[in-house]
Amino acid sequence: MAPLRTSSERRRPRPGSLERPVNARTYRGTALLVAIPLLITAFTISRPEPLPPATLPSVFDQLGATQSARELARQHPNRAPGSSGGGDAADWVTARLESFGFRVQRDAWDARIPGRGSERLENVFAVSPGRSPETLVVMAHRDNLGVGPGANDNASGTGVLLELARGYGLRTAAAPGEGTPLASPARTIVFLSTDGGAFGGIGAVRFLETSPYRSRLAAALNVVAVGGSERVRIEIAGDRPRSPDATLVETAAARVQPAGTEARRTSALGQLVDLAFPFTLYEQGPFIGQGIPTVTLTAAGLRPPRPIGDTVENLVDSRIGQAGRAAEGILGSLDEGVALAGDTSSYLFLGPRIVQGWAVKLVLITALLPFLLAAVDLFARCRRRRIPLAPAFRSYRSRLGIWVWIGIVFAAFALLGIWPGGASRPPPPDGVTAGDWPVVALSVFGVLALAGWLVGRERLLPRRTVSAEEELAGQTAALVVLGVLALLTTALNPFALVFLLPSLHAWLWLPQFRYSAPWVRAASFIAGLAGPVLLVGSLAWRLDLGLDAPWYLLQLVETGLVPLPAVVLSLAWLAAAGQLIAVAAGRYAPYPEARERPPRGQLRELVRRLLLVALGRRGRPELRRAAGS
Repeated sequence: MAPLRTSSERRRPRPGSLERPVNARTYRGTALLVAIPLLITAFTISRPEPLPPATLPSVFDQLGATQSARELARQHPNRAPGSSGGGDAADWVTARLESFGFRVQRDAWDARIPGRGSERLENVFAVSPGRSPETLVVMAHRDNLGVGPGANDNASGTGVLLELARGYGLRTAAAPGEGTPLASPARTIVFLSTDGGAFGGIGAVRFLETSPYRSRLAAALNVVAVGGSERVRIEIAGDRPRSPDATLVETAAARVQPAGTEARRTSALGQLVDLAFPFTLYEQGPFIGQGIPTVTLTAAGLRPPRPIGDTVENLVDSRIGQAGRAAEGILGSLDEGVALAGDTSSYLFLGPRIVQGWAVKLVLITALLPFLLAAVDLFARCRRRRIPLAPAFRSYRSRLGIWVWIGIVFAAFALLGIWPGGASRPPPPDGVTAGDWPVVALSVFGVLALAGWLVGRERLLPRRTVSAEEELAGQTAALVVLGVLALLTTALNPFALVFLLPSLHAWLWLPQFRYSAPWVRAASFIAGLAGPVLLVGSLAWRLDLGLDAPWYLLQLVETGLVPLPAVVLSLAWLAAAGQLIAVAAGRYAPYPEARERPPRGQLRELVRRLLLVALGRRGRPELRRAAGS
């Protein structure tokens, strides 16, 4: 005889019912599969070995580098692109390179600068010919925002660049009375002084697009803001979900820090965010995006130092010397060492060890399986119960139409030049466009977006009591859409699943919590927002943008740094989130049938209601009757 069941057990809804529609057993069983790729990931952990140190003696002069940095900052404090000071700074760098025996080349072009319009920019570079056509690039941008002298950002990097060029000039062509020249470098070396580096690396992109050396680049080294008080760190984020050659990164780490200490770099979570949302303010970004192993040496954080207070008096000479000797050591190792593999596949640094990016992708993709199987099972159960899903998908279509309208208005504003656009590079966080919200333009944009919402909501308003089956259909449709978005995200950039997975696994249980307390549903929905919060929070905290982070993210969208497919997927995600929150809040309605719709169209119905409101305030009953007809 079966044991007697308690009253609480008798009241518990059975699996598969409207109260418990999600198959928890399937979800739990599939979740165990995540352990397999985690185990595989453990076996991919390795430790890259650095290249051997250079055999030639060091000729880097800390005093010469610091003097050059101070001279540039004092003589040309305003080096903003297109300014007279910017042109004078280019002349100054050219004269210094020519004094080292180089034949200097200059490349001028026009580019749009956020908040400044079209300006004339100019790259300056010198070449030390090598015995091999393979080319190494050492670069530092010389421009600044024009707010302060830019002693640290980036007169300090320019000083290091010039001192490195002087050393190779001495090696390749000794002046009269200075003895016999040293051996020429094994690889050709380009010393590149870029313009527009303070505005997202415009000069670096120009070099990659037009330089005759772009097809034979073996590696590159960027030096920026190395005169600060912090320890020199390594930056490896790129414009695409790639990482530079691990051997190059480990070589840079070995030259930056003494033996037994670990070089500063972005945390593992920060590296994952950088792969999921490829973005950097430094000039190694476009190089890595083109598959060229590149690292940046800097004493700043993820954003350049603020221009206020970036004065000559605050330069730390010893830090410039440390960065300069490290850069010389990296360059020497690259020149004398074996050729790099040129590997720009992805990985994560965990201390001195790395985890292969393909293993991280495998873990993220496997984490999709519990949600996908549970969502498909939920869809199948609705079909078996003959719950109509078509009205739910049409309701989602209306919500998507609202968000698409908002996206179209935003794009139209960009085409009309209403937003402060510029080159397709990240605007500087301290620039005039990053923190100054265009209030008037945003207000007009908000009014147009609200108008689109008012028109679209006419098909989304509850006109009758919605049944439990219809609410379940609305949630199921949204979850199916999220599953499709997850698969498309996997095809575009599997690392971006880190922003999507929280919403998948948290919102899957909203149908299960339909009869739970309101705070349970609210907590589940808020937990699903962890992904977008991680993205916006990383901009707010890591770049010290604070409340300006949302506007800065919109600027990245406007400049094209966020790909169009990613924007479309984000709008579709917002529409699914809107449908789920409508169900959770009790405001959901399936798309109405023909007999349930008002006799007028959505736009005409909206105009009628606005007229009724306006005329009702004036107390004109005869006009109200005319508008109602």
